Amino acid sequence: MSDSKRRRILAIIATDTTFERTEHRGREAWLGKCLHCNAHLWVGMDGEPISRATIEHILPRTAGGTDALENLGLACARCNQGKGSRHDRNYPRDDRARALVERLQARRAERWRAPEHADSE
Repeated sequence: MSDSKRRRILAIIATDTTFERTEHRGREAWLGKCLHCNAHLWVGMDGEPISRATIEHILPRTAGGTDALENLGLACARCNQGKGSRHDRNYPRDDRARALVERLQARRAERWRAPEHADSE
């Protein structure tokens, strides 16, 4: 996995209140929840997924979604792939897809934690 992808995962974790530092198999790691199903997601302190955590674009890029942190969440691979194959392509004309995006946007807003910025950088 690229460094930029790991940094993006860590930025998402920093803005998601479900993620907490904990221990996993004798190492410090992040434990949080899938944006869709609330399954546990494990991520190493370096941003490398331990479980099948994937970056979820809430509003699909094909529908104008961006890489802004407010539009990103972490999801288990099963949920993310299911959303992508069933809903993302059909977003503009599918009421169910739009409703799913609205639910995910609301869930992301509920979990939102303002990122901490270091003044010493």
